[in-house]
Amino acid sequence: MLNYRRRAVAVVPDIRHFSALLLFLVGLVPLGGCEQRDYRRYQGSTMGTYYQVTARCPGDVREPIESELAGVNAEMSTYLEDSDLSRFNQAPVGSWVAVPETLVQVVVAALELSRESAGAFDVTVGPLVNLWGFGPGGHGPRGTQAAEALPDPAQIEAMRQRVGYRFLEARAQPPALRKSADLYVDLSAIAKGHGVDRVVQRLLAAGCDAALVDVGGEVRGVGSGPGGRPWRIGIEVPDPQRYGAIERIIELRDLAVATSGDYRNFIEISGQRYSHTIDPRTGRPVSHALASVTVLHASTMWADGYATLLNVLGPEQGMAFARAHELAVLFLVRGANGFEERYTAAFEAVLADRDDP
Repeated sequence: MLNYRRRAVAVVPDIRHFSALLLFLVGLVPLGGCEQRDYRRYQGSTMGTYYQVTARCPGDVREPIESELAGVNAEMSTYLEDSDLSRFNQAPVGSWVAVPETLVQVVVAALELSRESAGAFDVTVGPLVNLWGFGPGGHGPRGTQAAEALPDPAQIEAMRQRVGYRFLEARAQPPALRKSADLYVDLSAIAKGHGVDRVVQRLLAAGCDAALVDVGGEVRGVGSGPGGRPWRIGIEVPDPQRYGAIERIIELRDLAVATSGDYRNFIEISGQRYSHTIDPRTGRPVSHALASVTVLHASTMWADGYATLLNVLGPEQGMAFARAHELAVLFLVRGANGFEERYTAAFEAVLADRDDP
């Protein structure tokens, strides 16, 4: 099995139940200065979410951006019945299914995250995600959703029998996937970040020397922003009643950032909130005090995957994991007096002064 660990390979799926849309771009529109005129912004809708790209390139790059996004959707969407991932999900148990190399790369990375976390991260959690209403045809993309009742415990246990990363295999040559149980793979916890990396690689190949790529809240900065400064990103306060409020500002220069949280996509049943993040080990939404976790990494794919992994583990186990793996991580934890910041030494090194002009 190939080891693609922490390489900036790339891919984004059709994700309508993405983790947490909490990253706001700060200071990207210059007020003036002729040296800033060669930056161009591209934006649009794709795969059930949005994309925004600000880049300095020798020509127009809208077509390669949208081509990459459309291609990834055709590979990894669980909303398209004819995507490569859907074909695999529908295939018989025990058969090798030929898929694009990029899909194999993402699955290999996902399996490594699963092994590192002893199953807290598991892309075969799809049946449980669907059962709780966060998959195709579920409650909707994000925000407070109403539901009549919790899934029946017997249903939860039945779906848990279909979950297990150990039943999923990836082969490098020829690229293919195989399952030894009736699995349903959902890559929404990692492939969106991988897709950001894919767009970045396409921009670099087109001769761009600076870019900020954002797909549904997973972001990567390359080179410098307008004025020669690092790209500045605001991390949102994880409170649906304070939409757009900034908790921290960080700077990205050849770095990626991803966040997972429970305040943009959840359901409420009898006044109780249930997060869209399902713990594969229990079959139920996470229920700890961690409101959001932000991860910085050289690869958006790995930042994306680690953010979900840490969100499942929670504030104590997650922080121990982050320190053991030397990750740059910021936790925002609910407390009696508001949100408490907890971060690793690696994250502290990249914090920007909020008052810096």
